[in-house]
Amino acid sequence: MHNFKELKIWKAGIEVSKFTFNITRNFPPDERYGLISQMTRAAVSIPSNIAEGCGRKSNKELHQFLNISLGSAFELETHFIIANEFAYITENQLKEATLMLAEIQKMIYGLQKSLNI
Repeated sequence: MHNFKELKIWKAGIEVSKFTFNITRNFPPDERYGLISQMTRAAVSIPSNIAEGCGRKSNKELHQFLNISLGSAFELETHFIIANEFAYITENQLKEATLMLAEIQKMIYGLQKSLNI
């Protein structure tokens, strides 16, 4: 078991979640059950699956939860691209989100590789 609260990757996931919630506050109200819901759920999934994986008994299980977290990171990146296409976010916000998510994706890959699965 790992202490997820000490992991840089988990902290980065929390920051992406906060960023996502702040950005989606400015979306049109009719997106509440559409894109806003999808984005906030994907954002929360990133650190949540890291935490859940850290609570498991084996590195194999942790690896699987990191896969889920990675999938959520790519999903969220796609949602940000869509939000930009609909002009809900600016190019600068898209760039900031993309950079944050790329860093998390690299960290997840790195942690998975270190598990020697």
